[in-house]
Amino acid sequence: MNLSGLRPPPGQKHTRKRIGRGMGSGLGKTSTRGSKGQRAGTGFGQKRGFEGGQMPLHRRLPKRGFTNIFKKQYSIINLSTLEELEGDTFTPDHLLEHGVIKKLHEGLKVLGSGQLSRKVRIEAHHFSKSALEKIQAAGGEAVVIGGAGVAVPPHTEPPHTEPRA
Repeated sequence: MNLSGLRPPPGQKHTRKRIGRGMGSGLGKTSTRGSKGQRAGTGFGQKRGFEGGQMPLHRRLPKRGFTNIFKKQYSIINLSTLEELEGDTFTPDHLLEHGVIKKLHEGLKVLGSGQLSRKVRIEAHHFSKSALEKIQAAGGEAVVIGGAGVAVPPHTEPPHTEPRA
């Protein structure tokens, strides 16, 4: 087989439609625009979503929801990812340095997807409830950065209160 002999299959390639090149070409005079009308003139262009005067779809659909301007974007990491990494101490700087997370955003949050089979010390800004339980079950330590130190699982029972007399 010779590479110089390769050809595209018949019908795959088409010649460009050359409009406005004289009457003999069959595409002269009105140049495929028809005669008269708004679309025939030079400089014609429609707005995106224009439906010929009918109310466009993006205006027929109701508006919904809002954008929370106080939303915080966290870099997330799962326990399954930490399990694959070497070492027993993980900090946001360590994870950035090794390319595990691309950007820190407003903090690091550890999520509980996957299992942890060894004792590790993790420093992060937030921990999910399941991640915290799995870290402590493996004998590890979860340290909240900019918080109250060592993370404690939330109290599951409501506090006992005496009814007022």
